[in-house]
Amino acid sequence: MARAGITADRLVAAAAELADEAGFEHVTLSALARRFGVKDASLYSHVRNLNDLRTRLALHAGGELIDRIAAAVAGRAGRDALTAFANAYRAYALEHPGRYAATQIRIDQSLIADSPALRRTAEITYGMLRAYGLTEPDLTDAVRLLRSTFHGYCVLESAGGFGAGRAVDASWDKGVEALHRALEHWPRESA
Repeated sequence: MARAGITADRLVAAAAELADEAGFEHVTLSALARRFGVKDASLYSHVRNLNDLRTRLALHAGGELIDRIAAAVAGRAGRDALTAFANAYRAYALEHPGRYAATQIRIDQSLIADSPALRRTAEITYGMLRAYGLTEPDLTDAVRLLRSTFHGYCVLESAGGFGAGRAVDASWDKGVEALHRALEHWPRESA
């Protein structure tokens, strides 16, 4: 029988808090059971296992991230949309490091088609890039460039990997501008 007050949604919310406080790698069923003051076994009526919990957390965090990005890019196009997208992405990654780490895990392909957050992420990202006149396969290549650039920068920044010298924000702004110029002059795939 399920313990009163514990639901799958409450477990995911607690996992998100724990991820930001202690790191995604410390999100375990035991740690959550301690938070709720229950035995580990009582959580299995809400999630199948640790992988299920972490997948739910990844989808939850991905939904939060794309909601923030969607609000930022609404009504914008081109450079303005890219800048808003990039800044919302970076802000989320730095404010919620554990949740952000969760968004980087590999999700079972069967779950991707059923995820409104993942579909919305693709729609918003590809929509923003279509303003640059990109079509497939260039869209996919551009998405991969943006994701790897944003992710790499955020991971290095959160780890203190840039050291002293030039302001990190100035480098970020310059990088986003460079991405904008690259997208404007994208080497088109020849037919």
